[in-house]
Amino acid sequence: MESISSPAGDVLPEDEPAGGPTFLDRLFDHGLLVRTGVDGLYGRSGGFESVVNALDRMITRLGAAEGAEVLRFPPAMSRSAFERSGYLKGFPNLAGTVHSFCGDARGHAEILACLEAGTDWTGQQEATDVVLTPAACYPVYPVAAARGALPAAGRLFDLQSYCFRREPSLEPTRMQLFRMREYVRMGSPEQVLAFRESWLERGTAMMRDLGLPLAIDAANDPFFGRAGRMLANNQRAQGLKFELNVPVNSVDKPTACLSFNYHQDHFGSTWDLHQADGAVAHTACVGFGLERITLALLRHHGLDLAAWPEAVRAELWG
Repeated sequence: MESISSPAGDVLPEDEPAGGPTFLDRLFDHGLLVRTGVDGLYGRSGGFESVVNALDRMITRLGAAEGAEVLRFPPAMSRSAFERSGYLKGFPNLAGTVHSFCGDARGHAEILACLEAGTDWTGQQEATDVVLTPAACYPVYPVAAARGALPAAGRLFDLQSYCFRREPSLEPTRMQLFRMREYVRMGSPEQVLAFRESWLERGTAMMRDLGLPLAIDAANDPFFGRAGRMLANNQRAQGLKFELNVPVNSVDKPTACLSFNYHQDHFGSTWDLHQADGAVAHTACVGFGLERITLALLRHHGLDLAAWPEAVRAELWG
């Protein structure tokens, strides 16, 4: 795979001396991100959002010719669909459920008493039929399956959503709530693999046009536990997942900003999603981490958007 290339060599731009302010500190100091008191949960400034929105438009332009069906789901999904998806088998530690008070006046009084005493009040909460969306594509599979067999040409969806993963961190690129833009292809193995190869090329060209050093590497999802290590090894061995990495927090551990995933027939089998000839459908997706790409741009081009290279500004704002 490609290796990272950068005019800066093995030193990121704007590197601080040991003990100096971190990249996250400087994002706060410049008002680009806003503290909320929770690691990985931040407000965003107008400037930060202007980059996110420009990236979103850029991705739309890249995929416009393919005529994808545009769907936008809220950042929550059906708990029953979430359970059926198999997410809890691989990532129970990242899942976010939604709980709510379902009690009576006595239960409410207990909550108020706990608040007054400064003790835990959440015992009165019960799980609802809603969970937080872990990836933008998860709500689309049952929707597509409910329509019946795919047409001969398959289907292509354009998705975007806030997503949640419970992994608090001081790395600015590891947010608990973040936006993911995805294209999802459904069809035969040949159709979905051709889609993935096409987006490997387009995604690489996009990031080069934005002046970012990059590498494309085989990868695996962060499966949980001992069994998860076997799943991760199999995923790498079969070349099911590739990531486009950019050094943001460090050169040694670059950040995955785009991912290219071939699910084989996992979602087709899970949701009884079939091709026109009755065979189980295969699926693939390309995912863009909008906050991560924005942070990569800020890391490499500086925190003053007006001072970014003219070619990069032209790509984003034209």
